Amino acid sequence: MSRLLRGELIKAVTTRSVLGFALGGVAFAALNALAIAAWSGTLDEVPEKEEALSALPILLLLWGLVGTAGEYRHRTAAPAALVARRHRGVVLSARITAYALTGFLLGTLTTMVSVGLALPLLSDHPGPDLTSGDVGAVVAGNLVAFVLSAILGAALGALIRSPVLGVVVLLVVNFAVVPLLSGVWEAGVNLTPFGAAGVLSRMTHHTTLSVVSAGWVLAAWTVAVTLVAVLVERRRDLA
Repeated sequence: MSRLLRGELIKAVTTRSVLGFALGGVAFAALNALAIAAWSGTLDEVPEKEEALSALPILLLLWGLVGTAGEYRHRTAAPAALVARRHRGVVLSARITAYALTGFLLGTLTTMVSVGLALPLLSDHPGPDLTSGDVGAVVAGNLVAFVLSAILGAALGALIRSPVLGVVVLLVVNFAVVPLLSGVWEAGVNLTPFGAAGVLSRMTHHTTLSVVSAGWVLAAWTVAVTLVAVLVERRRDLA
């Protein structure tokens, strides 16, 4: 399993897309920090200041999906299973684990940028300052959201198998369907992976769902979809 995981890690970090998603995450973190802490006016509440430290978990969801679905799109999934001489579900589990580990690294990089840029800007705002505990909680929430999103994306990629279709569906749901539904049914939206990730990463605040509950919701979705993906992978023809 260690050799299999090592091989999947090498593939995950050497693809052309990983650099693009890393740069995209860093760019968004910097833009979000500036938009919230420098350009949005006075921030005098802790949740408003925490939002300046948030990241964009949807990027890792897309990255996991594109990477895993690309294995089927380019027909490299079947050779990988044959070379490894392992069960199809085992190979997919190793692939998902690789995306979880690299997702943690990408999340760490993105969070370092957002925290490093936002904290000095927030010091000029009135109201209570963010304590080390507040910052630590936001960082932890970001990292958990990034890792779970990467896992969920990889599992969805194994189910959908089409990078283009998967990206289009996720973008439409996240940026069109979810905002429309949030105006009429906020509690329901918070129970979706997109809503829970937003609460967990502090992009969404003053909601009916607590941060801890959001973590459990996102984890439940991730575990459920991953189990389905592994079970389906064991039953269908990779070719």
